Amino acid sequence: MRQRPSLTPIIGALPTTVPFVGPEAQERERGRPFRARIGANESSFGPSPRVIARMESVARDQWMYCDPDNYDLKVAAAAHHGLAIENVVVGEGIDGLLGLVARMYVGPGDAVVTSLGAYPTFNFHIAGVGARLVTVPYANDKEDLDGLLAKVASEKAPLVYLSNPDNPMGSWWEAPDVIRFIEALPETTMLVLDEAYGELGPASALPPIDVARPNVIRMRTFSKAYGLAGIRCGYAVAETEVIRDFEKIRNHYGVSRMAQIAGLEALADQDYLQSVVARVAAGRRRIAAIAEENGLKPLPSATNFVTIDCGRDGAFAQKVMKAMLSRDVFIRKPMVPVLDRCIRVSVGLDHELDIFAEELPGALAAARGN
Repeated sequence: MRQRPSLTPIIGALPTTVPFVGPEAQERERGRPFRARIGANESSFGPSPRVIARMESVARDQWMYCDPDNYDLKVAAAAHHGLAIENVVVGEGIDGLLGLVARMYVGPGDAVVTSLGAYPTFNFHIAGVGARLVTVPYANDKEDLDGLLAKVASEKAPLVYLSNPDNPMGSWWEAPDVIRFIEALPETTMLVLDEAYGELGPASALPPIDVARPNVIRMRTFSKAYGLAGIRCGYAVAETEVIRDFEKIRNHYGVSRMAQIAGLEALADQDYLQSVVARVAAGRRRIAAIAEENGLKPLPSATNFVTIDCGRDGAFAQKVMKAMLSRDVFIRKPMVPVLDRCIRVSVGLDHELDIFAEELPGALAAARGN
């Protein structure tokens, strides 16, 4: 039998898992496409026409490498938030930036605090550096700020993760609550404040950005409200030394030339962004109405999806989701206890929500065994 090169102990001990099974993989397994893709919290409305036109105009320029400094996009993001360029780092979406944070702040065996059922890609990166994940259950379908603080203190955790607005429940905390949370953290604990849905929630949920604090990293993406999930581009804002530390390890050619240009143009078209925000709000209302018409309870949402309480346990909600998938409607659901009683439906185009409304009654009947 041939010998083979050895993996590092950390990687060798990891299971072969991925945070998400994408709709494409599910379509390959099913042998047919979905009719409604309303499960990945993408923006079916797509990017601004200005973004599309600019991307088309630079298509021939993609033979050139990207700017490894991401300079123009950093300038635009800094100006958008009233910051200096030294306070911005660009990465391959929030997912890529989370991987860098894991490498920067935690080592094997370190405790890292997050909410039970929160964004699984963060957990994936923490496992990849051999750290120990410590989770806090949600309280009333919201991330438990006091519980997170208590675990940070008891575990002496160097890193804590909080998303606001939240995925997978769509809930949010108001800015004063987030500020209280930040001020209560030990100075030696880094907070990753994931604001992927920040443009879609109430402005009152977003505290003023304070880059004087060296223990807060705030992350934004072009994948949600800006309609550029396929581009893989996001950015983080933080204190200048924190940004310099990102520069030590980031993939300098990781954000493509096209992604940088698309992000730059997306930031410039805030009128389009506001039109998408309005359409998302209308879509949330429609999903909520469909849920209520079927005897289900939609949860309040500050994101581009609505989490729907199916009124029973996780096994029942799983049956509902599978019944929807069998009807060619791609949705997802939380998977941890208590939260798993729900399904999660992204805002889609009108015809996609028509399909959702048409197929939900049958899926519920199948789940109930009717």
